Amino acid sequence: MKFIDRVRVKIRAGDGGPGALSFLREKFKEFGGPDGGNGGRGGSVLFVADENVGTLLDFAFRPRLVAGNGVPGKGGNKTGADAEDLLVRVPLGTVVYKDGRPIADLAKSGDSVCAAAGGRGGRGNLSFKTRFRTAPRVCEKGEPGEAAEVALELKLIADIGLVGFPNAGKSTMLARLSNARPKVADYPFTTLSPNLGLVKHKGASFVLADIPGLIEGAHAGKGLGGEFLRHVERTRILVHMIDPMGFDGISAVDGVKKIEEELKKHSRALGAKPRILAVNKQDLPEGARALKSVKGRYRKRKVFAVSAATGEGLSALIDAALRELKKAPRYSPEIAVESGGPRSVKIERGFHIERTGQSSFRIIGKYIERVAAMSEPGLVESMYRLQKTLGRVGVDRGLRGVGVREGDLIRIGPLELEWTDAAPKRPPKLSKRGRL
Repeated sequence: MKFIDRVRVKIRAGDGGPGALSFLREKFKEFGGPDGGNGGRGGSVLFVADENVGTLLDFAFRPRLVAGNGVPGKGGNKTGADAEDLLVRVPLGTVVYKDGRPIADLAKSGDSVCAAAGGRGGRGNLSFKTRFRTAPRVCEKGEPGEAAEVALELKLIADIGLVGFPNAGKSTMLARLSNARPKVADYPFTTLSPNLGLVKHKGASFVLADIPGLIEGAHAGKGLGGEFLRHVERTRILVHMIDPMGFDGISAVDGVKKIEEELKKHSRALGAKPRILAVNKQDLPEGARALKSVKGRYRKRKVFAVSAATGEGLSALIDAALRELKKAPRYSPEIAVESGGPRSVKIERGFHIERTGQSSFRIIGKYIERVAAMSEPGLVESMYRLQKTLGRVGVDRGLRGVGVREGDLIRIGPLELEWTDAAPKRPPKLSKRGRL
């Protein structure tokens, strides 16, 4: 299975169901009055952390996610059913970005965030009934669901991370200590993606991560390791695997300094993590010489002699790692997560006017566009209500300020209106019998 840890997904929440325009028609009830019910709420798009999901591969084949729409209201004061929220399962450690900024860090199983809120249902004509307006002929369309493009970035969460130059024996170590079976070969850059394994040792258990080999300049994007440095950020401690034969002309002793410089350059927090040095391949003649050199250079550091191939020294290494784990703090997300989907959406007021032609304008603003989208253009009362709303928030005054003239085209969201200097006329009132 291919490992994918960065994807972009287009999401769209469901539209609210339209409200109903209906009047009670029943025998022996001559003036039953309005009974149009409200529409149901549209479904929201929520990302949920699931420990059974390990990669973002599914989104490579499903780059568009759409939630269901709310059910329309009906006569008899029947409210339409709400649509089900679309729950999207993602791996633990997924960071959700929206409009270029992170909105959630889903670090624990069950953490969720609403990335696109469903639109509320439109109101039926029963909701507009008052003591002075006993037969309203107005209803609303459902509110459009929110649409967005989100970026998902996976940062693996592990207790211990194995870092080092390519071909240092990290994958062999993971395979020896856990039930993971990463690709193992005797050439560099065998590991092309991070691997996780569960290690059980003397009654304790922890998650071990094998990070692809780092090289000098990895923090700046050189080689494969730079793509996966962010996965090391979630580990609590690091075990630096040292190849006694060095790498690319860099000796084992100098290689320790090179790797630690890359960690610090990537992030200050990463450079400050507790680290244990493990000189691998002690089954080879070069292992003893490299161990002596590393211990001589780093006298104050914990240095262990191990062999991932034969298992030599691994028990002592894991004992030391478990002691460090008890002192290391657990990862806590810096970005708060939301529980469940919101049932209301905060609408930002304000608008601006753009001239799109010699005699056409477009009005842009969340509140204004929402009102226009929910207005029913086929109903006189609905359009009168829209005109009064636009005048109340200052749209008329703003259009006159930019030089609007009689007959100019005004676009607001999906609506196209023609400007007139005449004041909006109030719809005629109907008698209880429905006549003028």
